Amino acid sequence: MSPLARLLACAVALMMAMGIGRFALTPQLPHLISEGQISLTAAGLIAAANYLGYFLGALDAMFARRPGQVSARLHAGLWLCVVLTLASFWASGFWAHLLLRFGTGVASAWVLVMLTSLSQQVAAASNRPRLGALVFAGPGVGILLTGMLALVANLKGLGSAPLWLIYAAVALLMLLVVLPALPRPQPDMPAGSPALAQPAAQGMGRLGGVYALYGIGYIIPATFMSQMASARFHGHWLADLFWPGFGLAAALGVVLVSLRRPGMGSTSHWLIATLWLQAAGVFACLLGNGLGLALGVVLCGGPFLACMQLVMQRSRELAPQASQRNAGLLTACFALGQLSGPLLAALSNQFAGSLQAALVIAASGLLLAGMLLLRAQASRAGCAGVGAPTAQR
Repeated sequence: MSPLARLLACAVALMMAMGIGRFALTPQLPHLISEGQISLTAAGLIAAANYLGYFLGALDAMFARRPGQVSARLHAGLWLCVVLTLASFWASGFWAHLLLRFGTGVASAWVLVMLTSLSQQVAAASNRPRLGALVFAGPGVGILLTGMLALVANLKGLGSAPLWLIYAAVALLMLLVVLPALPRPQPDMPAGSPALAQPAAQGMGRLGGVYALYGIGYIIPATFMSQMASARFHGHWLADLFWPGFGLAAALGVVLVSLRRPGMGSTSHWLIATLWLQAAGVFACLLGNGLGLALGVVLCGGPFLACMQLVMQRSRELAPQASQRNAGLLTACFALGQLSGPLLAALSNQFAGSLQAALVIAASGLLLAGMLLLRAQASRAGCAGVGAPTAQR
């Protein structure tokens, strides 16, 4: 099967696992809250359970050494995303949704880590790095899809339970289509085994910290965008446009970054720009009006997946022979940050009666992440400047 078909299958699998399995909770939150199943504070705890599962799944994925272990986690993750989304049709109340979101967190982390490594191997082997980068647009298109399905369901007056059923049916269809085309780890290059023997690359710790701060920063608007829009527009159908708009902006952001050419700035420079654009978007959400939320969609959504793509690219620049281990390590750091976000949201809502305080902390974390990268670049430039005269001598 052609590399293009395999990379397209990876993108569609990420559409399903992330857009539906992972992020379907966001457009469902207004329903679950209005139906009395959960409160806004409980919604933050359910989201945190999802990110705890994501963290544990990412940690486990780091130690998938043999091809059989990689394939088992990839396929288990894909099928669990379908089955647990279907099970959400019968779920009611806080604990049921918390346990199901925890499970989808584990499953989606398995899928993301395995497909990040496998798809980039296919892209490198076929000398198609740009197509490999475009795989990261898959989750954005998946978010767009879940948002549009939610809009149609809301216009028809459907509640949360029928929408879970629709999501599960679409996820199953997507999975059955892509299964035959998904790349498989090669026996002569066991995914993960070289990585575990490699020492940690210089700069990976800082990159992990940056990715954790990014997780804190983006996750509050990403989780509560639909709820904030619903509260602002009082349930009007216009509120349902914000989440698919977020997904569309995210997919377009990946396309934009993939078009950059040599000489247009380093990966770190682009990463700093995406972090600070998202910070501006989170601050815009503090306005609380339609314009602020629209700016939040564009400025948070546009760099969302592009930032993920750039972090993974930077990790390959630092340690090209440890792609799967580093993908798992970075995803675990990311998940820790995400886990902090909803907990901050729950505390902010509990003690301040709104998400304002959590949004301020989120935006500040994104600014700090960019500053850490900027400081690292300044340090490297200083070392190069000091070393140049020595070399001349």
